[in-house]
Amino acid sequence: MSAPVLDVHGLAYAYPDGHQALFGVDLHVHAGERVALLGPNGAGKTTLVLHLNGILTPGAGSVSVSGLPVAKQHLAEIRRRVGIVFQDPDDQLFLGTVRQDVAFGPANAGVRGAELDRRVMEALDQVGMADFVDRPPHHLSFGQRRRVAVATVLATRPEILVLDEPSSNLDPASRRELADILRGLDVTVLMVTHDLPYALELCPRSVLLSDGVVVADAPTYDVLTDDALMRAHRLELPFGFDPRIIGNLPA
Repeated sequence: MSAPVLDVHGLAYAYPDGHQALFGVDLHVHAGERVALLGPNGAGKTTLVLHLNGILTPGAGSVSVSGLPVAKQHLAEIRRRVGIVFQDPDDQLFLGTVRQDVAFGPANAGVRGAELDRRVMEALDQVGMADFVDRPPHHLSFGQRRRVAVATVLATRPEILVLDEPSSNLDPASRRELADILRGLDVTVLMVTHDLPYALELCPRSVLLSDGVVVADAPTYDVLTDDALMRAHRLELPFGFDPRIIGNLPA
């Protein structure tokens, strides 16, 4: 198998108050994979994600993206390669129009003129929002804003798309539309989620983090149908949702 596009080895981290959030985490994701990062609140999922593009610096261990270490001298390139879509789209949409927001990342990286326009429209096409290019983001629905937030990251042409709770606060139609978009992207995806049906639908593989350590790394179906594992780490399937009946192979 080829070298992983994301390689986390022995990652440990303690916050300044002394709270140890991660204890020697190993995570390897290959190009084109869609991987769900699961775990109860306080498991260390957000802490792990914040290491992937250098927002946090490891206390021990290492993170690399396509062989490039996540280190101070490489941060600009790492942040182009690893795009994070935060849970609240308003954290990423702060300019007057959709066009300006989507152009911000590539423009900041030096893209100009016709190429910048192409990047903007290509990213908006990928999320089905090209018709809204000149609309103010605050005039859009929550689901539309989330799709534009994804476009702001896609416009930088990342190698890895990290999604923090992408289905949260979406109505059923918006949730389905976003799933269709994510399935169609030609990019490696790491999806942090509490939405276990969404993980099964979109991610063939899941990594379960609990108390700062990886306790499972397996096909999503296997994780969600391991009753003892789920119970031990405070994960519960929604009422009426049974992966054994629905099936075990996301597209």
